[in-house]
Amino acid sequence: MTGPSFPPLFSGLPVTGVTDPFDKACAQALLGCEAGLVVYNLGANSLRAALVLAPEVPLGDAVAMLPLCGVGFQNALGALAPPEVAVHLDWEGGIFVNGAACGTLRMAASHADPEARPEWIVVGIEIPLWPETDRPGENPGETTLYAEGCVDVDASALLESWARHTLVGINRWEEDGAEPLHKEWRGLARDIGESVQIQDKSGTFVGVDERFGLLLRDAEVTTLIPMTTLLENVS
Repeated sequence: MTGPSFPPLFSGLPVTGVTDPFDKACAQALLGCEAGLVVYNLGANSLRAALVLAPEVPLGDAVAMLPLCGVGFQNALGALAPPEVAVHLDWEGGIFVNGAACGTLRMAASHADPEARPEWIVVGIEIPLWPETDRPGENPGETTLYAEGCVDVDASALLESWARHTLVGINRWEEDGAEPLHKEWRGLARDIGESVQIQDKSGTFVGVDERFGLLLRDAEVTTLIPMTTLLENVS
C-alpha cells in the first residue's frame, strides 16, 4: 500500500501510534527540515497532519497561514464530499461541518516577534473521522466527518487534496497578496456580527484587520486581538 502523493516541493513523513504530527513537525522544523514537509498520522478514527512552512514575510503577516490552511481544507473537502456538506471556520482555528465542531487547526512558529521573519511556521490539522466511542451524539455540538455524509471520502485522498489546495492558496497569497484570502475566508467565517468570548475578552466580532487580527467591539471600544496570540509555545 502506497502512501499519500504530495504536490511538487512537498514531502511526506508518516508517523504512527500516539506520535502527534504537530509535535513531530515542530521538532523537524527545529532541526532545520525543508519547508513543505507534511507529517501525518492516518489513524482509524482521525486524520492528523502538520505542514512546515517558511513564509518570507514578518511573522505578523505569516500567521495568515492558519486561515489559509483552513480555506485549503474547505476547498479540499469540497472537491471530495457531497455538495450539501458545508464547512465553516472560526478565528481561533476551529473547523465546523454542517454547523457542528469537526476538527481544529493549530499553529507554532520559530519565534514570537511579529515584525521579524520566522525561520519556520507549523500549521497542524486534526479531523475526527469516526466517533471515539460507540455512543455517537453524546457530545452535543460536535460531530465527525463520516457522520456528516462523507463516508466515501478516503482519509489519504483528503490529506493529498488538503496539501494541493493549500499550495494553490500559498502561491496565490505570494502573488496577489492577502486580499483574495481575506475574501474567501470571510465567506467561511463563523460568528461575524455575533457576541463572542475570545481568550479573556468579550464583545461583538466585527471582522479582522489586514493581518487577520480579530476586531472585537464592546460598547464604543474596539479591541484588536492579533492572530499571533494563537501561536503555541514550542520548547
